Amino acid sequence: MTRLTADVWVSAYLTRLRLLEIPAFVVTKGDVTAGAVIVKLNTLDGQARAFHRSFDLMTGERTWAMLAEGDEADVDASLTKQRSFDPDLWVIEVEDRAGRHLLDEPGLE
Repeated sequence: MTRLTADVWVSAYLTRLRLLEIPAFVVTKGDVTAGAVIVKLNTLDGQARAFHRSFDLMTGERTWAMLAEGDEADVDASLTKQRSFDPDLWVIEVEDRAGRHLLDEPGLE
């Protein structure tokens, strides 16, 4: 199975969000080809959630799993820690009061 490069995946993801008028932007640009991606969902009420891709060893499927959740400052601290030991990491911030992130849609795994 062919995998998309990180920059192509990020571009496609941002386009999907933009088509639904969900604001999102790149906070940290990582390695263009193979950087891991974290999506931070900011619900604009002081709360946030961060998601990262996870690989299920039992099924062989890639899914999005919760990395951090709670006060936005705490989630940001978790992301800062992640970036400190992964310089290739991409961080995408999605801002949506309704909590839409689209990561559960087909094609974004």
